[in-house]
Amino acid sequence: MRLKFVKMHGLGNDFMLVEWPAGEKPPEPDLVRRLGDRRRGVGFDSLLLLEPGGRYRVFNADGGESGQCGNGARCIAAWLADGDPLDLELRSAAGPVQARVGKNGVVSINLGVPDFRPEAVPFRADAEAPGYRLELPSGPVEFGVVSMGNPHAVIFVDSAAAADVESIGPELQAHRSFPQSVNVGFAEIEARDRLKLRVFERGVGETLACGTGAAAAVATGRARGLLDQRVAVELPGGTLDVEWRGKGAELWQTGQTTKVYEGLIEI
Repeated sequence: MRLKFVKMHGLGNDFMLVEWPAGEKPPEPDLVRRLGDRRRGVGFDSLLLLEPGGRYRVFNADGGESGQCGNGARCIAAWLADGDPLDLELRSAAGPVQARVGKNGVVSINLGVPDFRPEAVPFRADAEAPGYRLELPSGPVEFGVVSMGNPHAVIFVDSAAAADVESIGPELQAHRSFPQSVNVGFAEIEARDRLKLRVFERGVGETLACGTGAAAAVATGRARGLLDQRVAVELPGGTLDVEWRGKGAELWQTGQTTKVYEGLIEI
């Protein structure tokens, strides 16, 4: 089967976006891994399948499926708008996603209401709490958890640059308390309206940017009274602007998207 695809990225978080044929079974994990190979395939953090009716599905580079992807949703909206300002609604496994496409590839999306219930993540805990603590091989770690349509653990650190992402990230992901694994964010609060963030993503590893990770960090920090309503989140690949009024409100996120190239591929 020959497919047309487009390669896009949101602040370096890169995707292969494909209009998936109606009625066709989703790709097997092995195919996703082969397409995601950065030497023998297209190469990406995630594969985005756009289905009829504005529905999309997200498959991480390891072949596993994810319920949501903030940068991916913004890239899909930008591609559908084709350079024109446009308001539209997409549909994901996590529910509807409102998108506002502006000029020069800037896209805002509504990621819904952050859900701090442990069962929503899922995370094994006796009760909901502002923070949790686990013992890892590298030592104890304290964090908050939140679902943004996919699972997130947020660790507040003194320095994002110095954080032990490569050890703590995979250890926390593999912990039995996270039965579906988890995205792990390392957030350094610089001011009430600004933070630095690195994210070790489930099924990918550390990425240059993570949209839902930025949302999770702001939601967790704001729930603890540490952040204002609007926060600039500086990631290795660039800055996302996040706005969340607080408990029960929907969270909006704005940032740049870039189309890299289009192509055809036989699968």
